[in-house]
Amino acid sequence: MTEPIRDTAAPAAAPAAAPAAAAPPQAPPRTVPPLAPRPEVLAFLATRRSRPAKTLTADAPGREDIRQMLALAARVPDHGKLEPWRFVVLARPAMEALADTARAHGAALGMEAAQAEKAAANFRFGGAIVAVLARPDPAAKIPAWEQDLSAGALCLGLVNAALAMGWGANWLTGPFARDAAFLAAIGARAGEYAAGFVHLGRETSVPPDRPRPDIDALTDWR
Repeated sequence: MTEPIRDTAAPAAAPAAAPAAAAPPQAPPRTVPPLAPRPEVLAFLATRRSRPAKTLTADAPGREDIRQMLALAARVPDHGKLEPWRFVVLARPAMEALADTARAHGAALGMEAAQAEKAAANFRFGGAIVAVLARPDPAAKIPAWEQDLSAGALCLGLVNAALAMGWGANWLTGPFARDAAFLAAIGARAGEYAAGFVHLGRETSVPPDRPRPDIDALTDWR
């Protein structure tokens, strides 16, 4: 086998480098752009509309898409930086299991069969469900009710992020949102409750807009 040719000559000595001048301090990278009109965002907000969970297909966003939705949703008012919420993402098999748990739990609570079945059916809508678990810290200086508002704002942010990415989304609660025994089935811890179950899937139809509030009737100017 022919050996590869190697340059055996000693490398020429490099000229001595001049001392480097001290670099001027660099400003930290800007992560929040300066404010500017965003008409495309206003157009989205003016037409945003949840897609009813029962109309969603069983298709689900991929894990990276859901992670992006969660990251966008987490850009939410959070006084004290407490992060008083967390997520449990349910894929189809987990949704089916939770539906069975809901039916059995409803029956154990004495719910009528039709009510228990309705509660169970909710967990079969869509291709994935994100359970937003509120976890207010009672020892924090920030009141618990304000932490609850942060969890609610996050649910809306998650719906809007999904809609902006082209996925249908619907924020539901249901009869077991504050039922610790039921929520234990998805790993909820003591003191946690479901601020919402956000259903994700492809839309099957575009819903009509619903009547919107009369802003003038609801606003006082002082």
